[in-house]
Formats: sequence, structure tokens, C-alpha cells
Amino acid sequence: MHLFGIDWVGVNADNGRKLLLSLVFVAATLGTGALLRATLGRLIGSTTTTNIQTKFWARQGVSLLTAIVLILGLMSIWFSDPARLATAFGLMSAGLAFALQQVITSVAGYFVILRGANFTVGDRISMGGVRGDVLALGFIQTTIMEMGEPEGSASEPGMWVKSRQFTGRIVTVSNSKIFSDPVYNYTRDFPFIWEEMMLPITYEGDAERAEAILLEAARLYSVDASTMAQEAKDELQQRFGVQPIDLQPGVFWRLTSNWLELTVRFLVHTHEIRRLKDRMSRHIYKELKIAGVSVASSTYDIVGLPPLRVQMKDGQMTGGIQRGDGGKVLDVDGRGASSNSA
Repeated sequence: MHLFGIDWVGVNADNGRKLLLSLVFVAATLGTGALLRATLGRLIGSTTTTNIQTKFWARQGVSLLTAIVLILGLMSIWFSDPARLATAFGLMSAGLAFALQQVITSVAGYFVILRGANFTVGDRISMGGVRGDVLALGFIQTTIMEMGEPEGSASEPGMWVKSRQFTGRIVTVSNSKIFSDPVYNYTRDFPFIWEEMMLPITYEGDAERAEAILLEAARLYSVDASTMAQEAKDELQQRFGVQPIDLQPGVFWRLTSNWLELTVRFLVHTHEIRRLKDRMSRHIYKELKIAGVSVASSTYDIVGLPPLRVQMKDGQMTGGIQRGDGGKVLDVDGRGASSNSA
């Protein structure tokens, strides 16, 4: 093609028609996809968790269908000869596989996640070192609303929120992480987790009363296993081998060299842990105070002191602490001042 005094290599009338047709095809496909997503969003709504997940997967299906139609349509426009198509596709695949290894792995991870066996939108997960709720799933990355970690947990980067509540950061994690790192799902098959609270009691304290207080708080504020649907409990036992007795709160004793350690174990919803433990702690503190049960703490006993020698000289008191070898460690003058000496 000769244009503006320039001979354009590889551009002719046929290629121009294909380029124009490609632009129109891409615009029409993307517009149709956007219209379908908006229509599905209006029809499904987002008032409940089920509707949110349904809308998410419907949009994922539309996006996937749009991508497939675009690829097939553009290939049909530009490669009408099957032989040329096979050659071009082979060269392009080899180059992309070498240059975009991480991207291809992420896309493969996207299709693995689409099976629904790992997680879905709204699930609370830990993936690639990030803990939080899944907000969105893309072809390459998963978007997570980050949450903090309980105090004492090792996390990287360090968390300033010492609890399992949102930090406010939105984090994107590569989908390829599902092939290299474990994915922890807190809500997928069983929307509850077991939690524990430990209370140290002195050996002189009323351990039975403390145990009763812990059990009372757990039964008041944790999940009542008797209200769970029988079908859910049967499925839990069948899939995970959990016995019904394990669903009830329990207190476990442990003897230590300093105190008696009482640990209460109970069942909670994944998104209510901190508020529930706060209510339990307030209740336990109040009842322990009424019952007069002492909580143990770390203490140190001084079992011996070196001898202190004091003598009077010219009306003033002098002396010091003697070392075992007869040397003096600390001098004391009459004004009560002290100084170290060899």
C-alpha cells in the first residue's frame, strides 16, 4: 500500500479490511459482554451472600465466554488458511510459553480455581501468605481483603492489627500460588472453626469453680451445636470424621510448674471471633472476681542474699556487700550513697 508517499510493507487492501473487521468485532464482543454482565447483575441482585456468589460466577462465565469468542473470532479473521494458522499458532505458543511462564501458570491456576474446589468469592482464606476474604477473581490475580493475625502469630509482612479483623488493605495474589503454596479455607465446607482460651489458675485457687465459669461463658456465647441442622452435622461427621461430642464446649486441664492451666475449647463462626472472645473475656473476668478465684502470673522468688557488713567509723556508717572470695562489691557511706568497686 502506497500512502503519504510511503510504501507500507505488509499492508494491503485485504489486510486493511481484516483490521477494520477486527476492530468492529472486538468492540461488538466487548460491548455484548459488558451488557450481559450488567443485565445479570440487575437480575440477580446482591442482597444475600448466595446472590453475591451467584453474580460473581455468572460474571466469570461471561468473561470467559467473551475471551473465547474473541480468540476464535480473531483467528478466523486473520488466518483463513488452516496451514498458516497451525504454523503461526505453534510459533506464537512457543514464544509465549518461554516469555510468559508466570502468566501462563496464573491463567492455569484460574481454571483450577474455577472448578470450585479451592475457594470462591466471599470465602475467608489464607493464600500466598495473605489472610482475608476473597473479593474478586481474575484471570491472573485473586483480590483479597486482608485481615490481621492473633498476637504471637508469625506473619510477613508484620501486622499492626493483632486480631482477625480487616486491616483495610486490598491485596492481589497471583493465581499461580495455588500450585506452590497451601490454600487454607476457613469457610468452604464448614463455616465454623474451633477456638481456645487459656486461663492460668494458682494451685491454691478453686479450679472447679473456674472450670464452671469457663464452660458457662463458652455455652453462652459460642455456637450452640444443638441448633445446627442435623443434615449439616451428619455431613460433617461423614466427610471429616468429627464426632458430635467434639462440637460441644469442653475444658481441658494441664499441670505446669507454675500454675494449673485451664483451656476451654469451643466452636465459633469465622467472622465473629474477636467480638465473641471479647464478650467471653468480660463475662469470665466478672465471674472470677465475684467467686474470688485468683489468676496466676509469673513470679520470681529470691532464695538468698550475700552478707551485708556495716560498721561505724568517726560517727558515720560504712560497709558493703561481701563477695564469696572476701572482696567488696558495693560500698555504702553514711549518706546512703552507693558506688561500685572492684
